[in-house]
Amino acid sequence: MPARPLIGVTLDAEPAGGWSKLPWYALRQNYFSAVIAAGGLPVALPHHPELAAAYLDTLDGLLVTGGAFDVDPALWGGGAPHPKVTLKPGRTDFELAAVREALRQDLPVLGICGGQQLLAVAFGGTLIQHIPDEVEGALAHEQPNPRTEPGHTVRVLEGTKLGDIVGAQRLSVNSAHHQAVATPGEGALVNAIAPDGVIEGVEHPAYRFALGVQWHPEYAVDPRDPMIFSAFVAACRR
Repeated sequence: MPARPLIGVTLDAEPAGGWSKLPWYALRQNYFSAVIAAGGLPVALPHHPELAAAYLDTLDGLLVTGGAFDVDPALWGGGAPHPKVTLKPGRTDFELAAVREALRQDLPVLGICGGQQLLAVAFGGTLIQHIPDEVEGALAHEQPNPRTEPGHTVRVLEGTKLGDIVGAQRLSVNSAHHQAVATPGEGALVNAIAPDGVIEGVEHPAYRFALGVQWHPEYAVDPRDPMIFSAFVAACRR
């Protein structure tokens, strides 16, 4: 049996309180189970930007997860943070360092939700700070129904890696975000769009596998979602 590629998975971080009286890391189990089901061996990555290169030297790929926080607008020239913006600088500093190192080494990167937005920023792109303020007639991207159910559909653009992976022009997706990609960055491509025009995925053809989606395919709301993880892990085997 071929060895499972080693996939670094970024963690969320919380201050003292709640689960622990000391600061703690956390992540939903379905991120890990989705990687395992696709044939990968996931390992959690503590937030130490100075170790990003050392991590990536030992990994075969990087999964950048989502979370209830936002990318600092200072990183993409977005001005002052919107009142609805929540920052986690320690996490973002590490994730951006890890993404940039992965791209430098041309290791596969999969970004999910906020991880997709961070990937776009690493490509040189920009973000919408708060969708309701900037997109007229926007959908409820913070869907009111459970995340285990679809919130809306997306159109998958032809001629993209995502389109090749899922083999479909439409996907049903769950939606848990108030920010979105505004521009994908130089050389990067948009690969999915919501019915209201909000960008739902980006990728960069200059890299072996550098792809992000705004929804959460680890829930497998659409039966094609696991294909995204399978393609990512397959790229990590090369």
